[in-house]
Order: sequence, then C-alpha cells, then structure tokens
Amino acid sequence: MLPEQHNNRAWFAVLPVVFIVAFSGVVPLMTVVNYSVQDILDVNTRFFVGFDWYRDALRDERLHEAFLRQLMFSFTVLIVEVPLGILVARCISRSSRWTPFVLVLLAVPLLVPLNVVGTIWQIFARGDIGLLGAALNGLGIEFNYTQVPLHAWITLVLMDVWHWTSLVVLLAFAGLSAIPPVYYQAAALDGASRWQIFRHIELPHLRSVLLIAVLLRLMDSLMIYTEPLVLTGGGPGNTTTFLSQYLATMAVGQFDLGPAAAFSVIYFLVILLLCWLFHTMVVSREP
Repeated sequence: MLPEQHNNRAWFAVLPVVFIVAFSGVVPLMTVVNYSVQDILDVNTRFFVGFDWYRDALRDERLHEAFLRQLMFSFTVLIVEVPLGILVARCISRSSRWTPFVLVLLAVPLLVPLNVVGTIWQIFARGDIGLLGAALNGLGIEFNYTQVPLHAWITLVLMDVWHWTSLVVLLAFAGLSAIPPVYYQAAALDGASRWQIFRHIELPHLRSVLLIAVLLRLMDSLMIYTEPLVLTGGGPGNTTTFLSQYLATMAVGQFDLGPAAAFSVIYFLVILLLCWLFHTMVVSREP
C-alpha cells in the first residue's frame, strides 16, 4: 500500500494570523526588554545600565508584596471558579429545549466590559445603596469594603467569580456534551453512582477542556488590572494593589520605565513558567 498523503496546504490559511499575533506580541515585548536595560530620563535621554534594574526589582519589597497578592488572588479564584463551573455545567440538561437560553444567559457576564464590571460591583457592594452591602448591614454584619481589607478581598473574589465562572461553565458543558451516551449506558448497567460516573467517565473526558479553562483563567487573573482599580483603587491602604496596578503606577505615574519594565519581564517569565509547569503536570498524567 502507498503511504498516506497529508495535505498541509491548510497551514497557509493560518500563516497570516500567526504573523499578526507574532508581530503584535513580539514587538511590544522587545520594547519592554529594551527599556529594562536603560535608564530613561526623557524621550531623548537614556543610558544603558545593564541588569541594574533587575537587581533592584528583585530587592524591592513592595513589588514582592504586590506579586504575592497577585498570586494569592489568582489561586483563590481558580479554587472557586473551576469546581463551581463544573458543578453548574453538570446541572444543565443536555436535552432540554431551554438549554440554549440558559447558556446564553450564563454568557452575559462575559460580555460586560471590565470597567463596567468594576463599576457594577462598586455600587452593588456599597453599604448605603448597594443591594449586597445593604443586605449584609441589615443582617447585622458591618460590611464596608472600602475600609476593611477582608471585605475588600471578598468583594474582589465575588466579582471575579460572577464575571468569569461562566467561561468555565461553557467549556465544561462543551466537554460533557462530547461524551458518547454509551458510556452513561454502560455505567447505568453496572450500577455506578453519580460520583463514580464523574470520577471515571466525565473527569477524564474533561481533562483537556479543564486544562484550557485553567490556563486561560490563570493568565487572565495574573494580569487583572481594571476591575480592582475601579472597585477599590488598590485600597484600603495597599491591600488590594496587585502587581499590574503597581507596575502601571510606576511606569505611567512615576515615569520609572526601567524598573517597571525589568519587573514586567520577570513577571512575564514567571507566568510562562507557571503555565508550563501546570501544562506539563496535567499532560504527564494522561493515560
């Protein structure tokens, strides 16, 4: 028999997208790397300083604190959103005529602009006119996200869960819909429980989908900027000032482009490392 011939002409249709993405991603990154090794005084005055800004960034305790807050927020929302998204997806019927309407309704928060999300929750959590804040205060809980750090963190997490859990739901529902019915029929004949069905049938088929969901949410949560800036402004104090806000203030507000660029490069490499480790860990466990 003749060897099977593969037609690779379809790759030519993808090349324009590859070039556009590469150009839009590589050029800004190279600009940041260039800034990270220079001391920029103004538009026309700059001096090469080598790795001085990298050494200073690694010793800056405020940057370290903002970075730890960023990591804490990212892992908190992942722990909440991924299990919740899977649970909601499993509760949606795959044969009901109302399923498309439910999916569209769930996708509505994803369409809300980031600054509007922050504004919505800024009003929603207020103790005087906001539904959430007024309800908690009515129950005797003195809720004030503008003065109490714990309340500010709870509000930020709730806001992110409301905004992005739908993404996990949609991806998980797509993965569940792709499972052949014969698996469920065999499980019913064997008398498998709902947990056994989830553990041995649904979860293995959701592995690739959940990998995409977690990577998307991890990268997005590590870059969150607009929502906490609008909601809390980084307060109370600096308790909700994440690394993205700190770097923006350093680069734009203080015009310290060199130090901000240096830590941005470090932060970029850390995000790549985290995503690579997670991807490698998940793929290595696949049968």
